[in-house]
Amino acid sequence: MNRSPAILIVDDEEHIRKIMSIMLGKHGYSCRAASSGEEALEMTARESFDAVLTDMKMPGLDGLGLLARLKADNPELPVVMVTAFASVDMVRQVMRAGAYDCIPKPFEEKEVVLTLDKALDRGRLLNENRLLKKQLKERFDASVFLGQSPAMRKVFDLIDKVAETRATVLIMGESGAGKELAARSIHHNSPRRERPFVAVNCGAIPPNLMESEFFGHVKGAFTGADQAKKGLIAESDGGTLFLDEVAELPLEMQVKLLRALQEEEVRRIGELSARKVDLRVVAAANKDLREEAAAGRFREDLFYRLNVIALVMPPLRERPDDIPLLADLFLKQAVEKNGLGRKKLSPAAMRLLVEQKWPGNVRALRNAIEQGAILSEGEIIQPGDFPFAASPAGAAPGGRPFLKNDGGIAVHIPEEAVDFKDTLKKVAQAAERIIIERVLARHEGNRTHAALALGLSRRALITKIQEYGL
Repeated sequence: MNRSPAILIVDDEEHIRKIMSIMLGKHGYSCRAASSGEEALEMTARESFDAVLTDMKMPGLDGLGLLARLKADNPELPVVMVTAFASVDMVRQVMRAGAYDCIPKPFEEKEVVLTLDKALDRGRLLNENRLLKKQLKERFDASVFLGQSPAMRKVFDLIDKVAETRATVLIMGESGAGKELAARSIHHNSPRRERPFVAVNCGAIPPNLMESEFFGHVKGAFTGADQAKKGLIAESDGGTLFLDEVAELPLEMQVKLLRALQEEEVRRIGELSARKVDLRVVAAANKDLREEAAAGRFREDLFYRLNVIALVMPPLRERPDDIPLLADLFLKQAVEKNGLGRKKLSPAAMRLLVEQKWPGNVRALRNAIEQGAILSEGEIIQPGDFPFAASPAGAAPGGRPFLKNDGGIAVHIPEEAVDFKDTLKKVAQAAERIIIERVLARHEGNRTHAALALGLSRRALITKIQEYGL
């Protein structure tokens, strides 16, 4: 059962404290009262409160003084000020000092309760955000996701060295090798960890929208610009801008991006003046940018601007010792994500995973583990439960060839008798879940846009999301 929100009422007039306590008690609040700012500080030092409702004018430590002391100790604590002198200048002063809101006397019960409800909601949001940032700061460790082999330890050593600096990093490696995880590790281990990490897939933005996406625009700058847009570079201000698949940028955009990075400023479309930005750039490519530059497909000056620190992500086939660690981690995640109950890889299944070449690298391993966990009948996952097409000679040990379509969904047909309808249902469900998950990711979790892309109603999509635990 959720506890009642604890409110500290601070007022030097006893009858006001009693009225407030009775009034708020009727609405489910648990109230305590203090007759002065000094007493309030003593109580907040001993007890935990969800919000403080304080009078402005009090002998000794007044409302503004109390507000300053409370905010110094707990910036997220919502404080609501009550005053009989609610001039415009006074309200501005109170809000600038950090109060959530200012209620004039004589107050109305409805206004006080509504203001406190909103203040508590904001306080909960701030606390959740702070805890999330703390968890990311304490728990984010790319080595957990990417492995512990000697090759990866070299990567982690380099990440440790560059994370504390502002140096631009170019991460190179095959698709699925973990380039974005490495970029996130650099950000989350840097002094910029509290600021935004903005990931941009350069190959996914239509060329006609690219300048607007990167630099933003003012309202009315062009047809369809009904609202102003900040732009991805400005959103990265103070944080890290991750340029994934940077080799896919058109040459015209490369020129504009180079200038923005060199000058450390951006100008929105339709804006006359530029504004300074403070950002750290991490770029990634699965192509050799030096070769791309030599072929004229990538600007040489931009290549040198990005290639201050070069970090190469080794493919999974060059570090098979990492596969058991990654397989166990991905299996745990798949079980939790899909509500599958207890699952375990058999020794034969683990050997099969280690023997694969994994052209799709870590991403392919993760997908194979999840598909195997979903399609396996019992608690133990066997080699035949993996529906990937990357096995030697195109078949799983002891089974018939894989059936694979152009969409990349592969199904292993076992030798033993199967319930055709049941197997077909499981495959369809697995494919549907993967498709919905990827479309949601492509639209950054926007359910309305994802539903349109999938040809579903928003309600139907939400039902699917709940069904698959996405």
